[in-house]
Amino acid sequence: AAIRRSSGDFVLSVDSDTTLASDVITKLAVKMRDSMVGAAMGQLTAYNRSDTWLTRLIDMEYWLACNEERAAQGRFGAVMCCCGPCAMYRRSCLLSLLDQYETQLFRGKPSDFGEDRHLTILMLKAGFRTEYVPGAVAATVVPDKMGPYLRQQLRWARSTFRDTMLARGLLRGLDRYLTLDVMGENLGPLLLGIAVVTALGELLFSHTVNWWTVLAIVTMTIIRS
Repeated sequence: AAIRRSSGDFVLSVDSDTTLASDVITKLAVKMRDSMVGAAMGQLTAYNRSDTWLTRLIDMEYWLACNEERAAQGRFGAVMCCCGPCAMYRRSCLLSLLDQYETQLFRGKPSDFGEDRHLTILMLKAGFRTEYVPGAVAATVVPDKMGPYLRQQLRWARSTFRDTMLARGLLRGLDRYLTLDVMGENLGPLLLGIAVVTALGELLFSHTVNWWTVLAIVTMTIIRS
């Protein structure tokens, strides 16, 4: 309703628990000068970083997600998820996609989670670029207990897997790096889980440590970082 009633050139998405730096709108708007840019997101940090060990780790996770993953995707003008806490959209593009956005289905059923990733994929499928602006900093409140954090991560993971299916036709027209990136994002956690469970099983039943598994996980972590 707010988007349909708006009248400006751009629409800014901000979560209710997010605090924006004073220059965020200016920095995002500069990126939107290119008429082919449909959306741009800023850098996310944990507002309550100093509360617990978990919030500190989440802040580190956000830094990696923004300055590694989104920055790499932005190199090709195809950030795969312009995160809800701080994202600017070109209103004309947004209006053209609004009906699809509001009626999103997955396997014939209404789907209303992961709406930021879904909208970003729709932008890319419509032929617009999506960008990352590291200087536009937004601080958002993150879970400080494991239970809420795991529920949040499960919801986000469902969104990632669902919208990968939505984007499968899109990837052919993008850089090959992005195809590899999306495959890694979906297969990486699965393979890591299998490796960890296998190593624990070997330790439990044969009382030996699979150092090759440990070495492989450490190596992949170093390469990723």
